Amino acid sequence: MTNQPVNRNQILDTKNEEALLGGGAKRIEQQHKKGKLHARERVELLMDAGSFEEIGKFVMHRCKDFGLDKEYYLGDGVITGYGTIDGRLVYVFAQDFTVFGGSLSETHAEKICKIMDLAMKNGAPVIGLNDSGGARIQEGVLSLAGYADIFYRNTLASGVIPQISAIMGPCAGGAVYSPAITDFIMMVENTSYMFVTGPNVVKTVTHEDVTSEELGGAMTHATKSGVTHFVSANEVECIADIRRLLSYIPQNCEEDVPMLPYVGGDEKRVKLNTLIPENPNQPYDMREVIDEIVDAGSFWEVHKYFAENIVVGFARLGGRSIGIVANQPAVLAGVLDIDSSTKGARFVRFCDSFNIPLLVLEDVPGFLPGTDQEWNAIITNGAKLLYAFCEATVPRITVITRKAYGGAYDVMNSKHIGADMNYAWPTAEIAVMGASGAAEIIFKKEIAEAEDPAAKLQEKVQEYTTKFANPYRAAHRGYIDEVIYPEQTREKLMRAFKMLENKVATLPKKKHGNIPL
Repeated sequence: MTNQPVNRNQILDTKNEEALLGGGAKRIEQQHKKGKLHARERVELLMDAGSFEEIGKFVMHRCKDFGLDKEYYLGDGVITGYGTIDGRLVYVFAQDFTVFGGSLSETHAEKICKIMDLAMKNGAPVIGLNDSGGARIQEGVLSLAGYADIFYRNTLASGVIPQISAIMGPCAGGAVYSPAITDFIMMVENTSYMFVTGPNVVKTVTHEDVTSEELGGAMTHATKSGVTHFVSANEVECIADIRRLLSYIPQNCEEDVPMLPYVGGDEKRVKLNTLIPENPNQPYDMREVIDEIVDAGSFWEVHKYFAENIVVGFARLGGRSIGIVANQPAVLAGVLDIDSSTKGARFVRFCDSFNIPLLVLEDVPGFLPGTDQEWNAIITNGAKLLYAFCEATVPRITVITRKAYGGAYDVMNSKHIGADMNYAWPTAEIAVMGASGAAEIIFKKEIAEAEDPAAKLQEKVQEYTTKFANPYRAAHRGYIDEVIYPEQTREKLMRAFKMLENKVATLPKKKHGNIPL
């Protein structure tokens, strides 16, 4: 009897088919029943068609304990590789919940670390599609070491290459810290969760009854904690959002921002002339101002549901990608508080890391007073936003639309902390505080001694308003470069950002600063 020759191609075909099935057809079906895609389906949706090249498809775990020596899956629960999105190189890992619940093992972590290292060497973004039950308990400290290896690389990569985390399922324990270090976190409503300890542990320790959704669901983290930056209705929308986000940001810290083709025309926006109410205490929606200034339909808000008294996001101006930080008079009068300060600081630092010019739209009455704010460190947290603007070396332009009061005037990218260009509309009020409060303090004695204190107060309020509550004293000093008509804003900004596109600014030599955390 002669030995049959080994069909090596058939062996390879069999292994490829096995790898594509992950934990098997039955588990993939269970994934679909939960309204979730399989890891490979996610990668296919994310990347340009036919561009994905897988790395480590046949990797298997090395653990022999607790029965794992009898259960092996090719790929070991994570798909890793590279490809393109809109023609630009990206690296991706997608955890496969059908294999040991997507749990992280020693080899699983090694695969992720390998593509992170490649991303750093080649200056391209890393995207993580997270769907994991956490550390693989059977492997003990080996899985914990794997997490730490990833955390270390996240930190080294921070500010060098963009890092985006999409939470596509449960993300618990040590698994939450890698996304927390990355630049942006995206979550899917009803199917993704993030928490350090789950509902069962919470009930045992604190006796609180709470569901996974209440404890760490997408809207919980979007509104209460601010942990997540974007919320999507489903996984398909989430993946489309990742692609959109990448369109605004460069590949790495050495590149300039993306520029789309743009043909200039009449850049006047007459609607801007009527957006500020006559009554200085009447609210308006700053998003309407943003939409009139930027290229049509280009504004994309970040952290939309968190600290809504400040608006941050990406947009395009004459085809150029920019970052926007804007006070929102429609919420808490646009006041700065703890959450809005940290939200703004985080966004400013991201933009500065990746050479994205900053536009600040200012209408701020000051910092929020009260024991809650003071006891929870508004001083330190407010200083984060100040620090972020002060150290930013990208082109920075401010437009004061209405109020710029007190220390908040300084913090919101004033000329004094390094802004390149500062404009004001005729409706701008640049002062230490509002006219009424200022008059009550300055003219306290006169008002008290007057026959009609109320009338005297109104007279002094008007006097203060005429003298201080306008942009001209600041313009006389050169703190405002130009007072402009609102309709001119778009054209002025396009010219100014063009003028600043070759800006070079350096910080003093240091290991790193000590931001007030």
